[in-house]
Amino acid sequence: QVPIVESGGALVQPGGSLRLSCTGSGFMFQNFDMGWFRQAPGKERELVATFTTTNGVKYSEDVKGRFTISRSHTMNFLYLQMNDLQPEDTAVYYCNRILGPGSVQPWGQGTQVTVSS
Repeated sequence: QVPIVESGGALVQPGGSLRLSCTGSGFMFQNFDMGWFRQAPGKERELVATFTTTNGVKYSEDVKGRFTISRSHTMNFLYLQMNDLQPEDTAVYYCNRILGPGSVQPWGQGTQVTVSS
């Protein structure tokens, strides 16, 4: 089994764009609500985008209108298109299943996004 692996993070100027990717083989992404999470220095990890098993999408208020989550329907990939990036988007970004409160699951290494001029 391949653990979750995120990629696509980089240093980008304010207003720039990035596309993050996530893949793994431990479970089928299509069988779970999947999410992109981020953790900024000194802060807790937060959920910013959700892709549901019924192909619905949800976003936190902080990223709504700027980020777009999508999932491959043929392969185990999850994506996050991030536009108009701002310094407050700087964080390590992770993808994973969205499980119930108290659930424990392994996490990947994440991918660093830094927005700075």
